[in-house]
Amino acid sequence: MLDVWKLSVMAFELWTTSFSTIVMRNGLWQTQSPTSARMLKENQRMVTEKLEAGMETGFEIQKAMLHMAFGQTAPWWITSRRTMTPYHRRSSANSRRLSRQR
Repeated sequence: MLDVWKLSVMAFELWTTSFSTIVMRNGLWQTQSPTSARMLKENQRMVTEKLEAGMETGFEIQKAMLHMAFGQTAPWWITSRRTMTPYHRRSSANSRRLSRQR
């Protein structure tokens, strides 16, 4: 049951860091020129990170499906943590980075 607790903590952290990152980026969009070098770099970074995290999550889902096809199933809480990890890692890093930039 400890793994289920870790999953719930990870989900809560992902939710809070995603929310804070959205708020901070929204503040940047309201205070910076959309064509400034800083905003172009931030927007490019945001899109690139989302694509990379989506691809990593897709690979984790594919691995889980292949394991199920060969009868090597993992509990749902382990698969859930593996699929949330790319988003959690990036969201936490973005929240820390954007909070320091002021």
